[in-house]
Amino acid sequence: MKSNLRWVAARRDIWRPTQLLAAFQEVGFNPSLSKVAALWSSKPITIRLDDLDMMCTALDCTVADLMEAEPVATELRPETEQRAVGESGPGQPRPIPKPGSGGRRRSMPPN
Repeated sequence: MKSNLRWVAARRDIWRPTQLLAAFQEVGFNPSLSKVAALWSSKPITIRLDDLDMMCTALDCTVADLMEAEPVATELRPETEQRAVGESGPGQPRPIPKPGSGGRRRSMPPN
């Protein structure tokens, strides 16, 4: 998700975290100045839904104005079909056992 807090705040002529805090306090939302500064200066990791609702009320906007979905980078993996253990797929050779290993017994471990 991408935060558009600064853009939305600029539409209301809010240019500093202290001004944003004052706008929040007008609607009864009282976060600390350090929390407001963190929201202002960086991409927030988490935002409580209650806080997001109060932010939207203070800035007269919607959640869609504040948050924008970004595509998630995913690793493309080829689809593999499930097979039984030891079953070869089309065009794949079956494993060949080592010569001379069949039928020999292991020696006993030392006492």
